[in-house]
Amino acid sequence: MRPILGLFAFLVINSAFAAGLDRISNADAVSGLKQALNDGSIAAVSKLGVANGYFGNPQVKIPLPPSLKRVEGAMRALGMRKQADDLVLTMNRAAEAAAPEAKQLLVDAVKKMSVQDAKAILTGGDTAGTEYFRRNTQKPLTERFLPIVKKATDRAGLAQQYNSLAGHGAQLGLVKEDQATIERYVTQKALDGLYLMIGEQEKAFRHNPVGATSDIVKKVFGAIKR
Repeated sequence: MRPILGLFAFLVINSAFAAGLDRISNADAVSGLKQALNDGSIAAVSKLGVANGYFGNPQVKIPLPPSLKRVEGAMRALGMRKQADDLVLTMNRAAEAAAPEAKQLLVDAVKKMSVQDAKAILTGGDTAGTEYFRRNTQKPLTERFLPIVKKATDRAGLAQQYNSLAGHGAQLGLVKEDQATIERYVTQKALDGLYLMIGEQEKAFRHNPVGATSDIVKKVFGAIKR
């Protein structure tokens, strides 16, 4: 049975690879992909899970929820500028505190990757690996992020007011479910930022494999580029 499965894996992968990969074994191809995704995801988490990882990065900084954003000017005019600023900082600090929770789930997702997954990612678009992560980790990451984010945002008085107003709005269908509480909003935005940064890392090793830290990644993605 094992020889048949091995032959199947060989045919599945090689039929999809570009000509440059013909000189690379199937094991090396999968190993290189896994190493690249592992390195890229850990790098993304490391950049986000520190002070100003979100707050100091315009690409992923979490703004006020849309419903508050619409009245932000009025809030500031009424002397609530500090409250609005504090809430933005609190939301981003909450995301930064939650980000390290993603590391192990992302590493586990790489370990569980199948031959078919590897084939689709290697021959897919610039962020095919990132989309794989999103499909396989978004739900468990949401569950891990929520309590951490809630603990941080509960300390913000404006967050409690938002939850009360948004909760009623959600019941009436005026507020989206992922914005019904400040912690759900921040969690979703934190995950969006995480996958965005993973995608940036993936694009980098696809377009510039020479810059990779691992020889196997350089070998595999260098062959794809040729």
